Amino acid sequence: MDGGLRDNDISKIVDLDRAHIWHHLVQHKPFETGEPRVIVEGKGMRVWDQKGKEHLDAVSGGVWTVNVGYGRESIANAVRDQLIKLNYFAGAAGSVPGALFAERLLGKMPGLSRVYYCNSGSEANEKAFKMVRQIAHKRYGGKKYKILYRDRDYHGTTIGALSAGGQDERNAQYGPFAPGFVRVPHCLEYRAQWDLSGEAYGKRAADAIEEVILAEGPETVGALCLEPVTAGGGVITPPPGYWERVQEICTKYDILLHIDEVVCGVGRTGVWFGYQNYGVKPDLVTMAKGVASGYAAIACLVTTEEVFDMFKDDASDPMNYFRDISTFGGCTAGPAAALENMRIIEDENLLQNTLNMGERMVDNLNALSEKHEVIGQVRGAGLFCGAELVSDRKTKDPVDEKLVQAVVADCMAQGVVIGATNRSLPRLNNTLCFSPALIATSDDIDHITDAVDQALTRVFAS
Repeated sequence: MDGGLRDNDISKIVDLDRAHIWHHLVQHKPFETGEPRVIVEGKGMRVWDQKGKEHLDAVSGGVWTVNVGYGRESIANAVRDQLIKLNYFAGAAGSVPGALFAERLLGKMPGLSRVYYCNSGSEANEKAFKMVRQIAHKRYGGKKYKILYRDRDYHGTTIGALSAGGQDERNAQYGPFAPGFVRVPHCLEYRAQWDLSGEAYGKRAADAIEEVILAEGPETVGALCLEPVTAGGGVITPPPGYWERVQEICTKYDILLHIDEVVCGVGRTGVWFGYQNYGVKPDLVTMAKGVASGYAAIACLVTTEEVFDMFKDDASDPMNYFRDISTFGGCTAGPAAALENMRIIEDENLLQNTLNMGERMVDNLNALSEKHEVIGQVRGAGLFCGAELVSDRKTKDPVDEKLVQAVVADCMAQGVVIGATNRSLPRLNNTLCFSPALIATSDDIDHITDAVDQALTRVFAS
């Protein structure tokens, strides 16, 4: 930990934090008698708290963000240099790093050609929803306005994004929501909704989307919004056959396919974008978290030229463009950091490392499942893995959520930060979540799974 911060300095910071900061996702009542956690420093895969305790971070900043690890001086320098030259100008004009990163990014996304900059995943998804709605008015007399979203998927924190939120506990107490958002079933075969398996199950889960489209009226449905791998809803990898059928359905009914890559994007699954695991061709792709690994705030909505052209086909019409702005989408730090972030991933061959270390993590977790019957299923893609905990493997009844949190707390006490589904799904916040940085080594992976082994042994000893 930084020697420049003396104990009394840290004590003051903790007191100020307790007095003034409203933390995310945290019940604050315990802080009346105890200390909030303050993270002081990070380097590589590790962070240090106010007590100087070292933690191996298995969730990349707590929310799947710091893909290239902490302490990257080259990213900090790229941001500093850019801020001195030009820190900001509204997105109605362009910038040098904005143009350069767009070119670099689109080189990884064949078939897509336009980048709209904004500052968060929630905002990027809002932009996509607004594009779909405006297209409905421009092309379909306002009728093709409905946006389908999937049970257990998550697309952000705003009221609009929560309207497309498939996690009922996250949505609770925040309604009423925006009209025109319609839920389709999830595709988790482990909690099967149909008596099928494998590819047949994947196709059936996609067919369930078509059933919703037909019930709503295809002429009213403008877009389908999905995560390539469901994140906070339980780290759900799609069954075989699912995505191919989804693509067919969208094409059949002239429905825009919007893929939310906020978690999966920029290497997390071992390819640049999660959808590229499945051979689909999206119309809209949103991304945030790993785009700059948290070194600067940046999010992007990427579209095809066909979508882009819909907003400039009649220049004489003063309403015929995307009448939207993102204030901090004009910041230059984001694309400057993103350019260096992408260079690091390429030069250090981190996509291949993600595949290798992801395979090791899944193998380690599967080995733990042979020892601990509480592990019902291990799921994952690259360094994005989950282990669902159940009280009975036959019935798949979820374990009590307090026990899941006890496992997380035990790992934290060991100096390993892992995650779990958190206030997402009633009774189903029972999946341990792992998303270490793409720089993880074999030793790091083994350290993480060893901590989980010890925690499961202690929590479920009886």
